[in-house]
Amino acid sequence: MPMEPESLSKAIQLSVAPVFLLAGIGALMNVMSGRLVRIVENARRARAALDAGERVDEWEQSAYRNRMRLTIRAIELLTAAVLLISTVVAVMFFSVISRINLTLMVVPLFITAMLLVMLASICFLREVRMASAHINRLF
Repeated sequence: MPMEPESLSKAIQLSVAPVFLLAGIGALMNVMSGRLVRIVENARRARAALDAGERVDEWEQSAYRNRMRLTIRAIELLTAAVLLISTVVAVMFFSVISRINLTLMVVPLFITAMLLVMLASICFLREVRMASAHINRLF
């Protein structure tokens, strides 16, 4: 059975919302990678100070490690969510084009992707709180 232009149009319409979600996640990943760069730069400065014989608080060293760990975890979770959402788009597109109902495949993929975004947001919030605590401790 030949594919009709309406099928292609419907597939594109169904994939628009997840694609906007991907754009939002991309913006969040950009923010997180910027934070990671700042954490690494500050940790390098602290390491240079240690190498120069200056005293660096052990709590500060631990804070940089923990903040970096949380930020990397958030980026990993968002990357996994992006892969799942991309899979959702591909499956929806294939479902419309092939006229096979793949709803039972799309739903768990999308729910899992949203759970990963929530976990990444929690990691991000924890890192921001750690950064705030670090600043409060310094001043």
